[in-house]
Amino acid sequence: MTETPAETATVPLDQALGRLQLDGAIFFRSEFTEAWAYASPAAGGELAQVVRPGADRLIMFHIVASGSCWVSGPDGERHWANEGDVIVLPYGDEYEMGGTASAASVPIFSLLSPPPWSTLPVLRHGDGGERTDVVCGYLHSEDPLFDPQMRAFPPVFVVRPHEAVARWVRASIEYALAISSGTVVSDPTSKRLPELLLIEMLRLHLASAPSAEHGWISALHDPALAPALACLHARPEHPWTVSELAHQAAVSRSLLDQRFRAVLGLSPIRYLTEWRMHIAADLLASTDLTVAQIARRAGYDSQEAFSRAFKRRMGSAPTTWRSSRR
Repeated sequence: MTETPAETATVPLDQALGRLQLDGAIFFRSEFTEAWAYASPAAGGELAQVVRPGADRLIMFHIVASGSCWVSGPDGERHWANEGDVIVLPYGDEYEMGGTASAASVPIFSLLSPPPWSTLPVLRHGDGGERTDVVCGYLHSEDPLFDPQMRAFPPVFVVRPHEAVARWVRASIEYALAISSGTVVSDPTSKRLPELLLIEMLRLHLASAPSAEHGWISALHDPALAPALACLHARPEHPWTVSELAHQAAVSRSLLDQRFRAVLGLSPIRYLTEWRMHIAADLLASTDLTVAQIARRAGYDSQEAFSRAFKRRMGSAPTTWRSSRR
């Protein structure tokens, strides 16, 4: 790679997300009763062909229409979601989902007739106890934002929409209920609901990301920044140096530093610190991991050092911040 890459234009987050090419959207709904749990393979193969012929992976999201549930991705950590929350699996990784009571996971395809489907199935599973309703959405995109190699997002994250965005959630639930009951939905806007909802969820999730409004998505297309960002996103706990990152990106230290500052407005190490805080906030909000465990995930040797850094960035100590979000 040469050391004179073309200047990458910085595009505001709203504009960049508005340009996302999403297609193949489908909704189907699920009815679970305590106790329940299921395991789903990665969203590829036959399911991907149903949603988008030729695709090798899908973006998945789940709207919790009622009740509460947990979801865990490849790392096994459980993220909790309540009514109105939206769970996003941006890379279509394998996952497990379950309710508040303990239950053995069953394969999801043991609960569904195999695709293709003449009508979208309603997934029903559980032992007849308290009910949780979930609306499941699937989309496809070739954008680098959803490239598993870049890991611009965690494998699983939960978004808690504020009231101004909650209408997208309610409309999506109503749409899924209509199509699963065989009701014809003639409004063309309704058919774009999965796309619109996902974009809103990404916008909310990225609101706390470093340099979200300073060309962050543009950086994923930058030939010098993209490989460096992939390293930081994949292993945020690693004690990265600018020299290491420059080696991974096959550019000089000075060029890498210049590109970070020009496109993202931050030095590489400052970006790493901000990214660690972004990850920590997500884990504090949706998991039961201890502050000490999250500190290690974020690359801090001590809980005290992490707490000081988090308070500087977020304005309150981790435990206080967590309580306010719950």
